[in-house]
Amino acid sequence: MAHALNSDKQAVEERRKYVTAFNDTMIKIWKEQITLLGVIDTGQLLNSVVALSTKMDAKAAEVTVSEAFLEYGLWQDYGTGRETPRGHSGLAKGTRRKRRRWFSRKYFASVFNIRDFMAESLGREFCGVVSNAFDRKRLTGRI
Repeated sequence: MAHALNSDKQAVEERRKYVTAFNDTMIKIWKEQITLLGVIDTGQLLNSVVALSTKMDAKAAEVTVSEAFLEYGLWQDYGTGRETPRGHSGLAKGTRRKRRRWFSRKYFASVFNIRDFMAESLGREFCGVVSNAFDRKRLTGRI
């Protein structure tokens, strides 16, 4: 039983570390992409990218991460802006804007990674709980 509790604590701590690292890594990646793709005019977008909060329940099974940046950054990522006519995807003739995907490409791939990690971690913990329940029943002779 003590082994199961220790294993549960390790799983929770592993999830906490992963989520915290996810948030920190996203901020680093975004700032690197902004710099690499030259999405810098005044530096306001680069300086606006921050991790706001990470919330987790006691078992780190329900997780919320929050980041923020200026809305302007989305328009850079989409390749749209003031001189882009409404209804166009940013690819209209005469448009000076170019899509600079500093945000979406890395973000969506990373969301799938954290989803897969959480599913695997919670799945392992669930299997351990079920296994321990069967072991207890076997030891007490109830099976």
